[in-house]
Amino acid sequence: MDALTRSGKIIHNFFRTMRMDNFLIETDLFPKDVLESYSLWNLEKNLTKENKKHLSDLRGGSQGDYREGMAMKIDNAVAALREFSTSKRAVITIGNNASSKHWCDEDAKCMREIHFRLAGQELHATTFFRAQAALIFPKNIHFIGSLMNEVASRIDSSIGSGQLTYLTSVLVQDRS
Repeated sequence: MDALTRSGKIIHNFFRTMRMDNFLIETDLFPKDVLESYSLWNLEKNLTKENKKHLSDLRGGSQGDYREGMAMKIDNAVAALREFSTSKRAVITIGNNASSKHWCDEDAKCMREIHFRLAGQELHATTFFRAQAALIFPKNIHFIGSLMNEVASRIDSSIGSGQLTYLTSVLVQDRS
């Protein structure tokens, strides 16, 4: 993805499918401990003082804060997949899209929603981003992988993470 945006051009309607059995993509900005801290934070898990020191505006700021109601949203997606294994209802929306103000960074979350589906013994997901900075991609992929593992483990211990289909309407190199 980095090579795609190195020219400084904006790429519209970027699409990628990837296996999620290994979703750790380390960079200088996002070493493993930072990625794990952000994933815990966005899953609404308790953070240690050590985890909290990794959070910064440079690493995504309010646009990458997906926590609002996440625990309840995960519960809902798990219930939908357990009750209706072929459900189209297993969706997690990010933030409160209905009342979002487009000029407000707090409301303009990059990730908009993630859809889950079961296929055999794998949990697959499709996610939509309104925008993605390639610089921040490792954090978002790690969070989605962590979220998929959380959902899969709560459905059935034999379910593993499958593929992620990743769509973003605007892909840029960095956040500027």
